[in-house]
Amino acid sequence: MAETNNSSLCRVAVIQMTSGDNKQANLDTVERLVGDAVRDHQAMLVLLPENFSLFDGNAALELGQQEAAESGDVRHFISCLAARLNVWIVAGSIPCSVRPDGSEVIERVRSACWVYDNQGKEVTRYDKIHLFDVDVGDSYGSYRESSQFEAGSSAEVVNSPIGMLGLSICYDLRFPELYALLTKQGAQIITVPAAFTHKTGEAHWEVLLRARAIENQCYIVAANQTGMHSKGRETWGHSMIIDPWGKVLAVAEEGVGVISADIDLSVLSDLRAAMPVSSHRRI
Repeated sequence: MAETNNSSLCRVAVIQMTSGDNKQANLDTVERLVGDAVRDHQAMLVLLPENFSLFDGNAALELGQQEAAESGDVRHFISCLAARLNVWIVAGSIPCSVRPDGSEVIERVRSACWVYDNQGKEVTRYDKIHLFDVDVGDSYGSYRESSQFEAGSSAEVVNSPIGMLGLSICYDLRFPELYALLTKQGAQIITVPAAFTHKTGEAHWEVLLRARAIENQCYIVAANQTGMHSKGRETWGHSMIIDPWGKVLAVAEEGVGVISADIDLSVLSDLRAAMPVSSHRRI
């Protein structure tokens, strides 16, 4: 596993997409945008959104079975892309029909986020802990992730070229205890691949992202889906990179594209030293 880069500034990029039910078209978009992130933004690490390869809930079980092994189309594609472009990729979420221990998930799948190093190796996996079972009141209406997905149970932090990386997915954002745990485990940057709905995103997306950054004194790197998807689902976009003081360093607003910003771990260290919030916790 790569050592944390000791230079002060490391560039991270975020991919914002409007993924649909055509897997190949989605992967073509990933290839183009990750290429842009490396070539035009000089990114060392790139974050993809939740459901980047297929935004079609009815196909999650089938795709999860296909992606049970590293040789699955999507996992193999991301591995090869990371190696070819010499970049780390945090691969949003991919359905997977096996748990990290290799046991099979019966009649459901896990929403798994793999991290790939710049040689294409899968260095860690995080399975989404909090499942989106809510009635939003938008045109799609009711969301029941647990009908097709099984929740994960383990928080994951991994060493990367830009710092210690904590992993989360979408609805996890509403549960600050997970982010506090990731920070306690050493996270300096926390990634949030998401498919936040337009209605909830407009109301809560930015304030929740900034709150998680401020209360944990960490960088938050968030990649959201945007626009209209199959079956009337609409997502908010506004992917963001936020510093440990809560300042928005970059935002994509709406539309497909790439944003980037520099991660400066000296800023994080200085802030934590001046305001040692973690050592003041009493509960």
